[in-house]
Amino acid sequence: MLSVAPQLRPSLDPQFLPAALWHRAYRALVAADPGSRPLAIVLGRTDGAVFRHDSRVLSAGHPAAALTLTYAERLLKFLLWMKGGPQVLVAGADEIAAALAKIYSPTGARAFDHAFMGQKIFGRAFSVEAASFDALPATVETSLPMGRNLGGCRIGFDLGGSDRKAAALIDGEVVFSEEIAWDPYFQTDPSYHIEGVHDSLKRAAAHLPRVDAIGGSAAGVYVNNEVRAASLFRGVPAEAFEKHIRRMFFTLQERWGGVPFEVVNDGEVTALAGSMSMNDNAVLGVSMGTSQAGGYVTPTGNITPWLNELAFAPIDYRPEAPCDEWSGDIGCGVQYFSQQGVGRLAKRAGFTFPATLPLPEQLIEVQHAMKAGDARARAIYESIGVCFGYAIAHYAEFYEVRNLLVLGRVTSGEGGEVIVERARAVLRAEFPTLAETIQLRTPDEKNKRHGQATAAASLPALRVAR
Repeated sequence: MLSVAPQLRPSLDPQFLPAALWHRAYRALVAADPGSRPLAIVLGRTDGAVFRHDSRVLSAGHPAAALTLTYAERLLKFLLWMKGGPQVLVAGADEIAAALAKIYSPTGARAFDHAFMGQKIFGRAFSVEAASFDALPATVETSLPMGRNLGGCRIGFDLGGSDRKAAALIDGEVVFSEEIAWDPYFQTDPSYHIEGVHDSLKRAAAHLPRVDAIGGSAAGVYVNNEVRAASLFRGVPAEAFEKHIRRMFFTLQERWGGVPFEVVNDGEVTALAGSMSMNDNAVLGVSMGTSQAGGYVTPTGNITPWLNELAFAPIDYRPEAPCDEWSGDIGCGVQYFSQQGVGRLAKRAGFTFPATLPLPEQLIEVQHAMKAGDARARAIYESIGVCFGYAIAHYAEFYEVRNLLVLGRVTSGEGGEVIVERARAVLRAEFPTLAETIQLRTPDEKNKRHGQATAAASLPALRVAR
């Protein structure tokens, strides 16, 4: 095992092993190894994008060589859920490529990722193969100049795990907004989802003289307006999903006369909303809600077709890290930066909830306790904040970030302030350069109320009259 000694520890999760510090310790071993070798991991996507990550790893004969597989596997996991791709090429360590191919196989530990990165999201078989450096394809980066269109009469909507929101806008001004509770996760009937969204659109349209465009954000993976993978629809049987859900937004677009209609991941819209509000770019948005959502606006102001599903990105490298019940993996963001994370830590803090109390209600109880000055609640938020500070440093290895936008129900109220303060303390203590270059921000009140809907509504460009 590597020697990793965090300067700050989450009191309710003291064995937390920050990925950023683990990587730092591993790189120190590599730097001292005269036989260290280059390693390249390349992801190829069906849209033509090619992403490459270069690093160095220990020599195959090094006494700690076993650590290299941990490093490469966790690195690949992060890259897959950051950028996505069904084809993985590994150059520089054929034995690592072979091991990764077994792990990311239908019978391996990462069978979930194999299925999702293959047929589920990209519609082709997933593969991991060894390659020579000379045979690696050239990098092809992609980004989308989408959003910031505010002219006309628009509807913006956002679909989450506990509510759906919709707003009506006229030339960028919100004239109506509404939030309706729903429970989509285990609904088996596709019409529950389709008619629910349609109802929200109708309620918003009632406040507009006409509808020129509709833009939406939703938790999950969406490619060219198709639903590829989303926990919102996990209860819909596979056949019904393919028949009704995959192209549900095309169905809705037809109902609304074929107006411009764009839907992207809620994390992307979160980051776009932050960029629009701050009038700055290089924004990584992290929303702590039902799950953990991530989104990114590039330094040039574009959103990306990357997945940015940070809920599945590993940030804790201890072998006994908490397990995500959906993916079966351990140490991933959803268990730390979401309602699930609050519920997990609440038990450790001494809260006792009825077994039937849903996670959103548990969060509300913790928030009430925080407001009342309960030290147990403060410990929960402090622990989340410490873990988040280390996670930010890990994210910064992969994203160019000037602004980190923190939002979501978990960050509401005084608890959110504690999370941000503890995260800043970690950056100051362990990563002083990042502490100076990354601005941690929370939405202002106007952006909290309308930012997501406004950014979502701005996604489609109006058609140019001929």
